[in-house]
Amino acid sequence: MNADRLTTVGDWVSYYRHEFALPVTERGGFVMLPVTTQIGVVHLPVGTAEKVRGALQQQRRGGPILARHIRWSFLAEPDSRPGKQIMEALNRLDIGIPVVGSAVMLPTGLGRWTREGCHWVTPPARDSKLPPLSAIITTALAVGTGSED
Repeated sequence: MNADRLTTVGDWVSYYRHEFALPVTERGGFVMLPVTTQIGVVHLPVGTAEKVRGALQQQRRGGPILARHIRWSFLAEPDSRPGKQIMEALNRLDIGIPVVGSAVMLPTGLGRWTREGCHWVTPPARDSKLPPLSAIITTALAVGTGSED
C-alpha cells in the first residue's frame, strides 16, 4: 500500500491494519487506536519524552512514538500495570497511562503535522516488538527525577 495515495479515513484504517497490524478503527471521522491488554500507551511531556526516547534507543527498546504539540505518546506492550505509588509519581511528572478501553487518535498522513495535530516521531513497523510498558515507565521515572545514567 502506498501512503501517498491514501485519501480517506477508511484508507488509513486499512493502511494501519495491513502495514503495521494495528487494531485501529474509524470513529467520528478519525483513525483511533484502542488501548487494549496487548497495546498500551504512555503520554509524556515533550522534554521528558525526548530524553526517554534517547535512553530507550540506547537500550535498543525503541518503539512507535506519536508527537503532539505538548506531549508525545509511546506505544507499548502492557507487561504490568504500575501500582498506586508509581502512578502518583508519574502523575507528579505529568505522565499519563490511558486505561484499557480508551483510544488514541492516529494521523492520516505521514507528514509533519496532520489535520489531527500530530505526527509520527518514530512510525510503527510491522514486525517490530513494542517496548514493555514497564521499561518506558522505569526510564521515564529515571529521567523525570534526574537519576538516569
